[in-house]
Amino acid sequence: MGRIVIVSGSPSSLSRSERILYYLGDLAMQEGFSVHHVSVKDFDAEDLLFANFNSSKIKEISVELQKADGVIVGSPVYKASYSGVLKALFDLLPQDVLQDTFVLPVMTGGSSSHLLALDYALKPLLATVKAHSLKGLYFQDSEISKTGSEVIIDNVMLNRTKKQLNYFMRKISVDVPVISEKDVVSASHY
Repeated sequence: MGRIVIVSGSPSSLSRSERILYYLGDLAMQEGFSVHHVSVKDFDAEDLLFANFNSSKIKEISVELQKADGVIVGSPVYKASYSGVLKALFDLLPQDVLQDTFVLPVMTGGSSSHLLALDYALKPLLATVKAHSLKGLYFQDSEISKTGSEVIIDNVMLNRTKKQLNYFMRKISVDVPVISEKDVVSASHY
């Protein structure tokens, strides 16, 4: 089908953001997509802190992102924005690393009052690397289970999540080449 890279901006491995991102990855794999997870925790803190553009890990993620058919980027809301460590990572990536790539932005927060962080913080960050951001998903902590097999415990949010993920997967699926009018005309001569 296609390659999806999931980037987690959560510095905590037990976060709700991380749980949602793995859940989305599992659903995409069930549909035949290849999924590669990347976390800000995978990078040397000194590389991020001191802007080491020559870091081999930074170069690897740049290549992974450029090869991806689609990307999912997620972060918890911190101070009405994405995590600072996610910003540090994106600061080191090439300016056009997500050019012409559909991206599904995902954020988690304690209440609905942080919903606008998706549109006013994360999407502008993605725009700086030329991503085509889709509508996105915002989860309140109360909609996510921290344990157990059920990840999204709110049925309305579960349905919205599946709808957005399906839309994202349709956008990044390898499309049948479009036949131009010229090709149609010339083909009719045979």
